[in-house]
Amino acid sequence: MSTALETNPHLAPKNDEPGLEMTTALPEDAKTNDAGVPHFMGLTGNKLITAITATATTGFLLFGYDQGVMSGLITGQEFVQTFPACDAAVQGDYKASILQATYTAIYELGCLLGAVVGLFFGNRLGRRRMIQLGAIVMCLGVVIQVSSVKGYQAGVQFCVGRVITGVGNGMNTATIPSWVAETSRSHNRGLLVCIEASMIATGTAIAYWIDFGLSFVHTSLNWRLPIALQVIFAIGLLAGVHYLPESPRWLMHEGHHIEAQRVVAALTDDRYDSEATLLQTRLIMQSIEQSHQLGVVKKRNMFTNGPTQHFRRMLLGASSQIFQQIGGCNSVIYFCPVIFEQYLGLDRQLSLILSGVNVTVYALSAFGSYFVIERVGRRKMFLIGSAGQCVAMVITFACLIDGKPMTANGAVLGLFLFLFFFGSTWLELPWLYPAEINPLRTRTNANAVSTISNWLFNFAVVQWTPPFLAVTPWGCFLFFAVMNFLFIPVIWFFYIETAGRTLEEIDLIFAQGFASAASKSYVKVADELPKLSDKEIQSELDRLHREHMARKGRPVEEGTSTPRDDQTFVEAGEEARGDAANEKAKQVNGQTEV
Repeated sequence: MSTALETNPHLAPKNDEPGLEMTTALPEDAKTNDAGVPHFMGLTGNKLITAITATATTGFLLFGYDQGVMSGLITGQEFVQTFPACDAAVQGDYKASILQATYTAIYELGCLLGAVVGLFFGNRLGRRRMIQLGAIVMCLGVVIQVSSVKGYQAGVQFCVGRVITGVGNGMNTATIPSWVAETSRSHNRGLLVCIEASMIATGTAIAYWIDFGLSFVHTSLNWRLPIALQVIFAIGLLAGVHYLPESPRWLMHEGHHIEAQRVVAALTDDRYDSEATLLQTRLIMQSIEQSHQLGVVKKRNMFTNGPTQHFRRMLLGASSQIFQQIGGCNSVIYFCPVIFEQYLGLDRQLSLILSGVNVTVYALSAFGSYFVIERVGRRKMFLIGSAGQCVAMVITFACLIDGKPMTANGAVLGLFLFLFFFGSTWLELPWLYPAEINPLRTRTNANAVSTISNWLFNFAVVQWTPPFLAVTPWGCFLFFAVMNFLFIPVIWFFYIETAGRTLEEIDLIFAQGFASAASKSYVKVADELPKLSDKEIQSELDRLHREHMARKGRPVEEGTSTPRDDQTFVEAGEEARGDAANEKAKQVNGQTEV
């Protein structure tokens, strides 16, 4: 039986194409199933993608768990006995609120440092090794935290452990979305990252209810055990990543072409030498070749524009992470029990119960997003979430203005409503959008910048929320209401729709937007660009190259694939600017620099 390379010779790389290395022969140690499809743990296609998603969700379960675990511990009697700096009876309300915020928020500084590690070492280590290293670092931080003993610099040791745990989590959250996005398909990429991010809410709910259950234990186990349980999630993450494949795009970028082709075949549930596998592999290879022709990837590449619009795309991704934080989510998630107990006058047990119910609603609303993320699209969900969160914060601050207990009870509704809208929209989208919007050449670095932005503003919001509440509870929620209202025009005018698009198609949108900047916005270009298949992208690449070479007096025969340098596409794109007949050619120009 003939292979795809024999029946379609144009799929094969030419001898004069450096860096393009494809083969129809699997390595001897590669495992295949009865149909000849390469597999990992016996899994291929959708089952393999499901396993990757399940492992990724373990990482975000861990993230959410650690995000929620301190909320029920920070004012507990057993915790403040070990850490008297957090005791309001010893320090006074205002000073204790600042120290409670510091014990909680210092974790975000660690996450920020972890995201910086991802920025400088993410491309070097790859997706899998970065995630594994992050899980190990988190385990180390947990051990340091739970071994704190009163009288032996317990507060310092605990905070150091919080920072180290945060470093591991920052490395994971900067890497996992890229790993999932680069191993999924365009029609379900949003759903898979959505499932992964929604586990943040599930992890938070688990932490809240464990805190409540252990509130009846009156020893230091009350706070040590909830923190120690993070190790279970970290071990699960380590084990899963060990047996699953690396991102084929990263493998190709680092020159591991044969392994990348094997991963592509496994993910598509097709033979190693099938036409579909070779076509998909070649599209990735062409993108990587263009990237290599531009030289070594450097941090300053993120600050370039032109047809690839690297800087614009980085800003879009980073802004979504910043908006998530200054919208007020972690003020509610981290301090919900404190708000109920200290500002609504409820007893501690009822505060913990209401907080647990609140985050359970939060987790359930996150599950609801599964059914709309691809149907409704990113833009509409961003807009709906911003409007809903704004209304919820208005209800909360309005009910706190007069300070009366009866009126203040209405604020409970506002907080429930806020977490409902947040859980179904803004929880997931900022983890998906940067991974989609940024091209391969800058994806690792740009995602790290987005995650750095998240943790920087996360730390700021968590640090100043307790003193802000201590001075003016209603003013704090008014601030968040205004912020959410201001998100709406930014999203409307600048956030493009990415639902249902391949990562290569998204590159085309920005290339055409650059070419049509005088007459169309990027948002409009995204709305008007039709969906393209892999074969259409391949066909358009070849057509553009032939037209450009013909203009230079060096015609190329149809069906021939020859080397293309980046300047070729830039020149061709500039010639196409303003020419409606060649708009689609300009789209293809941009997609080659991924």
